[in-house]
Amino acid sequence: MAVMRILGIDPGLQRTGFGVIEAQGARLVYVASGTISTADAPRGELPRRLKIIFEGVCEVVERYAPDCAAAEIVFVNVNPQSTLLLGQARGAALAGLVRGELPVAEYTALQMKKAVVGHGLANKAQVQEMVRRLLKLPGLPGKDAADALGLAIAHAHAAASLATLAAATPLARRAHAQYRKGRVY
Repeated sequence: MAVMRILGIDPGLQRTGFGVIEAQGARLVYVASGTISTADAPRGELPRRLKIIFEGVCEVVERYAPDCAAAEIVFVNVNPQSTLLLGQARGAALAGLVRGELPVAEYTALQMKKAVVGHGLANKAQVQEMVRRLLKLPGLPGKDAADALGLAIAHAHAAASLATLAAATPLARRAHAQYRKGRVY
């Protein structure tokens, strides 16, 4: 069984978490994790902050040479402006992944928490603790890095199943979707 190096990305405008693991079957090995911070850029300079995220993700891809990536899907928050800003940060991170020619899987926070902790309503501390245990880390990773590592772990668990399904049935990505009352048709 081949070793797959997975990069998880937890996008954020102030801090984008990243986590790199290697998966060989059920065996998971920690490689690296951290955050890309835009704290040095002034709050009002969105393009500069997006550039920092993009270049940071490109640097992580170049340094750790992952085989694939997993990114968190952003949902609408109570504040539409915050959602738009977060979406732009996510776009900058995805652009960095695509620039590195990585296949990108996308997971919701609920899917990641269910894969890592066992239930989708887990809090940040529970995610941090389970990531620490699953990867046999000496201490708790930071919150953003833990979420990114959790996304990589979720993809490690799901990738084999998705590959088996793809081999058995002709799967195709939807080119578009129609939304009606929050449902996809």
